[in-house]
Amino acid sequence: MFTVALIAVLISLVLAMIRAIIGPTMFDRVLAVNSTATLAVLSLALIGFVAGRPEFLDIAILYTLLNLIGTLAVLRYFHPNEN
Repeated sequence: MFTVALIAVLISLVLAMIRAIIGPTMFDRVLAVNSTATLAVLSLALIGFVAGRPEFLDIAILYTLLNLIGTLAVLRYFHPNEN
């Protein structure tokens, strides 16, 4: 069952990367990259659970925090001026 879930996550990861490449606007690309990072965290958690390595969950939590900070920084940088 975990193998099927990991395959579904990897297919979603490929689709999100395609969206990041062909996204028409910058916000579509940022959303796709954020989704890619979230799916990578999910795959890390699945691999860690299947392999019996709980330290993978610590790495996944750290990667989630970096993803959040990076996404907020990019959106803050590209936010249009409100004048």
